[in-house]
Amino acid sequence: MASTGASLCPTVMSSVFGREVRPSAVGSSKFKSNNKVLISTRRLALSAEQPAAATVGTEWKEGGLEKGMFEEKPEEEEAHRNTRIDVEEEKEKGMRKKHGSEKQVFEVEEERMSLKDYFDQAKDLIKSSSSDGGPPRWFSPLECGSRSSNSPLLLFLPGTDGVGLGLIRHHRRIGKIFDIWCLHIPVKDRTTFRELVKLVERTVKSEHRRSPNRPIYLVGETLGACLALSVAALNPDIDLVLILANPATSFDKSQLQPLIPLLEFMPDSFQLSLPYILSLMTGNSLRMVTASLEKGYPLQHTVEELSRDLFAVPSYLSVLADILPRETILWKLRMLKSASAFANSRLHSVKAEILVLSSGRDQLLPSQEEGKRLFKMLPKCEIRRFEDSGHFLLLEDDFDLVTVIKGACFYRRSKQHDYISDYMPPTATEFKKIVDSYNWFHMATSPAMFSTLDNGKIVRGLAGIPSEGPVLLVGYHMLLGLEKISLVSQFLIERNILVRGIAHPMMFMKFNKGRLSELTFDALKIMGAVPVSGKNFFKLFSSNSHVLLYPGGMREALHRKGEEYKLFWPEQSEFVRMAARFGAKIIPFGAVGEDDIGEVFLDYDDQVKIPYFRDYIEETKNEIVRLRTENAGEVANQDPYLPGVLPKFPGRFYYYFGKPIETKDLRCGRRKIR
Repeated sequence: MASTGASLCPTVMSSVFGREVRPSAVGSSKFKSNNKVLISTRRLALSAEQPAAATVGTEWKEGGLEKGMFEEKPEEEEAHRNTRIDVEEEKEKGMRKKHGSEKQVFEVEEERMSLKDYFDQAKDLIKSSSSDGGPPRWFSPLECGSRSSNSPLLLFLPGTDGVGLGLIRHHRRIGKIFDIWCLHIPVKDRTTFRELVKLVERTVKSEHRRSPNRPIYLVGETLGACLALSVAALNPDIDLVLILANPATSFDKSQLQPLIPLLEFMPDSFQLSLPYILSLMTGNSLRMVTASLEKGYPLQHTVEELSRDLFAVPSYLSVLADILPRETILWKLRMLKSASAFANSRLHSVKAEILVLSSGRDQLLPSQEEGKRLFKMLPKCEIRRFEDSGHFLLLEDDFDLVTVIKGACFYRRSKQHDYISDYMPPTATEFKKIVDSYNWFHMATSPAMFSTLDNGKIVRGLAGIPSEGPVLLVGYHMLLGLEKISLVSQFLIERNILVRGIAHPMMFMKFNKGRLSELTFDALKIMGAVPVSGKNFFKLFSSNSHVLLYPGGMREALHRKGEEYKLFWPEQSEFVRMAARFGAKIIPFGAVGEDDIGEVFLDYDDQVKIPYFRDYIEETKNEIVRLRTENAGEVANQDPYLPGVLPKFPGRFYYYFGKPIETKDLRCGRRKIR
């Protein structure tokens, strides 16, 4: 937290919950108070609502995956056929030395904290907050101390547990891009929901005055989601971004409401609900193993971690009994009822950007249905569904909040999202997961790539691609534009080059209703896709990026019968002058094979004659942004539609990249550029 102070909780506190340093602790933290230095492995710093808060210092050690990239495999043929990447074996070697590409592309990953860490830290928090008897207060996890100076503030609003550790699995990663404050509500505290709204509102207003040009993120689960919506409704003029996990605005339809009269007559010693709640928190063991193996962790390591968690289950029950005693559960259920009513009555006033995260297997709340309702009601709302996840989504091992934020383009440091400066490269795990999701496609098409060296020699592979940008790759779309899947992934695997694709703005639009409301393009956004505009072109070239451009756009990708491998480029040049201004190298390329694996049997000309398809095309046309409105011709007037395609026996894809064209001498005024 900032050393300059902040408006926080009404009590005066500056303490760190600590224990002896264990050998297994990752890093160490120091917190100075009253000229004394305390060492903390629990890594929690509490602050108070006072003019000057204490300065928190953090010392770091590298953890998780090492820095580096993938190594070129010995067998050249295997490199093009087998795209299932072993992240642990193919980092930081080979191609970087061979081609001089030393830049770091992947974000360095660190080991995530576990459910055991949640209960260990919760135990310490409960013990300390119970001893002072104080009201709700903010704390900042010390493992979140490596953020940049312009990182936006993120306020985490807890669910019914009130501990404030719901993001513990994400602290190390999310702390690199946010200034995180977590709200802790002591077990015996009986602050009403409206008083909690006022507490959060005071903090939001104070921090907005401090940094008026930066957004404030409110991340809430269940009860915290109602709290976030209420604060947003009361402050429509403040730039807020809400991320809501299984919001409790659906409490009146949940299975929890009938528990209120039951708990009123239940004896204090009767804690039947705790094992059930614990089972919801620990989740599915099989999914935990699968998620760990997908990340590349050895099976032995995964089994050891799972066994350690299972042996700790009895201790979890005792901590959970401290977190949710009967009287606290009853109080929280009553608060959920009032919170749901308060938030629902003010939804019409919410103007903030909202991302709703809905679990498909939430056994406590109808989260899927509630997500759909909020998506339709709130004007700036997006939704992401997690069909196999349960109620405690943020604590699940295979859920990564930063990945979701990146895929939804919900991270920004200023009033508007910048697709270049706010972009975060994929991690090795994110890249592997995306590539594996298309593994069937790579196996079926077995892409082979050829490039041209400076001396004109054509070689197998991408050795002819310059390592340093700016570079502009200019090519044509095949049917449905599927050729870019293998192209982008192979550049990263073989050359450690992240290609930023120029895409149609439709992929970045937020639709609350209509035909396109269910479409998401999160994988493309994570891999660096950027909406087409002159401004984004300028920024990409300024940052020496490798840019992928298809001048034929949607008209070329959605071509009609008999138009295989036909170019549909605009009559006027749209990229040469910009490339020449920065001295970018232009590499023309072509691909064959995709138009041979499918045959169009129902194209645009056929569909506009059929009433159902014609109405669909008209509706979608009115929803998207129109490009090249000042131009004429087929490229400027293509309506969105999905052609009917009959599959053929899959054939191999071939890519050919021509010799780089230098533009550093083609300056406007020196030489005419056609």
